[in-house]
Amino acid sequence: MSDKKTVNICCGTGCLAKGSMEVYEEMKAQIAKLGANAEVNVKLKATGCDGLCEKGPVLKIYPDDIAYFKVKVEDVEDVVKKTLMNGEIIEKLLYFETATKQRLRNHKESEFCKRQYKIALRNVGEIDPISLEDYVERGGYKALKKAISSMKPEDVLEEITKSGLRGRGGAGFPTGRKWKTAADIDTSPIYVVCNGDEGDPGAFMDRSIMEGDPNSVIEGMTLCAYAVGGTNGFAYIRDEYGLAVENMQKAINKAKDENLLGNNILGTDFSFDIQIVRGGGAFVCGESTALMSSIEGMVGEPRAKYIHTTEKGLWGQPTVLNNVETWANVPIIIEKGGDWYHAIGTMEKSKGTKVFSLVGKVKNTGLVEVPMGTTLREIIYDIGGGVLNDRKFKAVQIGGPSGGCLPAEYLDLPVDYDTLVKADSMMGSGGMIVMDDRTCMVDVTRYYLSFLAEESCGKCVPCREGVKRMLEILTDICNGDGKEGDIEELLEICSMTSKASLCSLGKSAPNPVIASIRYFRDEFEEHIKNKRCRAGVCKKLTTFGIDEDKCKGCDMCKKNCPADCITGEIKKPHTIDADKCLRCGNCMNICKFDAVKVL
Repeated sequence: MSDKKTVNICCGTGCLAKGSMEVYEEMKAQIAKLGANAEVNVKLKATGCDGLCEKGPVLKIYPDDIAYFKVKVEDVEDVVKKTLMNGEIIEKLLYFETATKQRLRNHKESEFCKRQYKIALRNVGEIDPISLEDYVERGGYKALKKAISSMKPEDVLEEITKSGLRGRGGAGFPTGRKWKTAADIDTSPIYVVCNGDEGDPGAFMDRSIMEGDPNSVIEGMTLCAYAVGGTNGFAYIRDEYGLAVENMQKAINKAKDENLLGNNILGTDFSFDIQIVRGGGAFVCGESTALMSSIEGMVGEPRAKYIHTTEKGLWGQPTVLNNVETWANVPIIIEKGGDWYHAIGTMEKSKGTKVFSLVGKVKNTGLVEVPMGTTLREIIYDIGGGVLNDRKFKAVQIGGPSGGCLPAEYLDLPVDYDTLVKADSMMGSGGMIVMDDRTCMVDVTRYYLSFLAEESCGKCVPCREGVKRMLEILTDICNGDGKEGDIEELLEICSMTSKASLCSLGKSAPNPVIASIRYFRDEFEEHIKNKRCRAGVCKKLTTFGIDEDKCKGCDMCKKNCPADCITGEIKKPHTIDADKCLRCGNCMNICKFDAVKVL
């Protein structure tokens, strides 16, 4: 093994939870044992998330392009002795492609990877996030040097505007227009802020970028500061994101050491610095004015938006606020040009790529980055591998708790800002939760209203009382206490809340209710009129039974019943004692013959 090899081990939060740091330390120890061997030349890196979160810990070997998944500490010695030393492939650790039932030496050949187009995630999983050298080696800070040495601030603004980049935090406001508004205001200081307060259930896109490629965020913010005349920056990161905070702070410190941040950047008159502010975990602080109030040391409550924060934001000064993913796109746009970025994507008003966290009842969970205009079917079935256990697809929830659940007839819908809004959903920050036929849409809607009621700051009556009342109605419906007129009352409250709420949390809170009633009204009516939950989720509305014609008597439901309420002999139809049944649904989930039904 005369050529130098690099071993990347994912140490993002997902893989860390599965023991990747122990794998990393064992690999370090095994390599150290071979240090006296002149043939051994290995560089070990702890990287950020590689995207295939469910299959971690992930270990990749370059330049051989070998990737191993679900690596355990006890596998490390074999990896070193067999693969690193002798070039032998360990078949059991290779990526398993479910569609072809084959093991792949290079995971980039998988449907999950080859259908993606990585821009915001271009470095995540490939570099050591706290190594400035790694980032620079892949073209990092090239854009900043280009801008400072050969571009005027207005040239940077022009490239961002030409790119068609829109804010990836949810609202989708044109980034170039926002920057230009701030730049045109003749006052100082001008603040540049990163929103890293990602709070949507199931969303971890921004977290992964801050953990795996913090310098792209720092460089993006610095380029903005150069373009608009900013002097001070703040990275507002939710307190639960400990690793993101740690890696961002280390990257900031190293950038300062190399004169890429701070006073007289790269020997010029341009100065800009970034300070990290830790959020308190309030969902409402993802809203721009609430976030700025929190940075100022006040309670994170939204303000009236008759004056835009771009004009009067932090401490009443012009402020440019974008989320993590938006900032990560900026350096490569400046490096390659706005026209290059504008050519990516198929939709007229949605350019570039979008990162999604693909989770829920899908076979391949993880981070996905695709060009705008990619359909839901391509993301869920081609990249995600389809619904888990090959159950029937029911809905996909997009846009966090303020988004909507779209049914199967929308699988060929192109994913872009405007198309999703027309379908009573929204892009949001990029959470995408797949649901199968064991999902109750009334209960899902209730869950999101519960989350929003808990996270509402309570400042304005329409949001505070409107969301609370909708939650009460939905809870009654799930408990079997729904009544005629509940659906109409829900829609009436939705209309009031969306029009009268102070901030976007309240204005968008009705979205999951409106979308669920629009596409799954029959389930709501079934809950109210027939007192039945077809998915078997709402316990007071569920009675399980076994279809004798389909039951094979395999005994699996009986063995896994926590209430011991299933009886029957092997190879003969089983029965469920409804009086003993806990209505947990375990029997329905485990039955391979679709014999367990909701009566």
